[in-house]
Amino acid sequence: MTHREHDTETLIRESLDRLATRAPDGRAVRDALARAGRQRRPATKLALVAAAVVVLVAGVFVGTRAITTTPDLAPAASRPVLGYSPGWLPDGFTEQYREGGPGITPQVRRWFAGPAEVTLSVYSTADPEWSQTELRIASIHDQVLVRGRVAMITGDTGSTALITWLADDDHVLTARVGGVPDARLVALRIAQGVTPEPVGVRGELRFGPLPAGLTERSAAVKGTGPADASTELTAADPARPAEPAVRVTASAGSPGVAGAAPVTVRGGQGFFTAGTVAVRLPSGRWLTVSGARPESELIAVADGVRLDPAPDYRWLGRATS
Repeated sequence: MTHREHDTETLIRESLDRLATRAPDGRAVRDALARAGRQRRPATKLALVAAAVVVLVAGVFVGTRAITTTPDLAPAASRPVLGYSPGWLPDGFTEQYREGGPGITPQVRRWFAGPAEVTLSVYSTADPEWSQTELRIASIHDQVLVRGRVAMITGDTGSTALITWLADDDHVLTARVGGVPDARLVALRIAQGVTPEPVGVRGELRFGPLPAGLTERSAAVKGTGPADASTELTAADPARPAEPAVRVTASAGSPGVAGAAPVTVRGGQGFFTAGTVAVRLPSGRWLTVSGARPESELIAVADGVRLDPAPDYRWLGRATS
């Protein structure tokens, strides 16, 4: 057993008594879940503690399950694969956003139901910002168990809550819920159901050549459904990966080119204004490239972008793929 595994199990064992003393009254849990239209959860403190002990024995191994991909979900340039999926979501939520990228780029998936939102994010412990998450979780008083690992709850206001936990030594996961009643219980149930089931992000664009000093940062697809889907790619200076230097978007909406200077883009008439190059694609959709870069560089990026004839927008507007 490694030192980190020993520390994790120690944290879990030390937290059991704390979790048991804070276990909610069974009737309150049933009432809260009934208000949210959910199935009943264990009703007593004894049931909660017993379940925690079972998870302690078996859950450590669940948390270390490796992420797998299938041949059609192999990561590629401008086509990231997101490694985790929820097994349960509240009724009425549909997925409307996916984003990922190479290396330690965060992975993000979002579901909406009107103004309410559920966000599942994955971060790498190789990212300095997330490398000490295990210690931060250990120092927080408000702890719960998620699939056998100690997790922390923050931002709990009743209608919002954020749960953070380590799925394994390499991945930090967060489940954020906003705009729903009993957000803490909903977020915990979502977190408990998250498994390493991968999904792809395949939009209608792929980067071609990039200006010197820039590398691909992220690829995102968003929309309420396939009819209003859009793809966005970003590139950044590796020394400042959090700050996109160039942003490329394909969407149905016009970027607004009134008064823009005409320029030649992709062999036809395009437009340039205020750090943005835009051109209408043969499909009728608009390609825009923006950033604090010279006009010639933005045009070169637009010229080099590759169009994907078979983007996957089918999952937009659905609960899960």
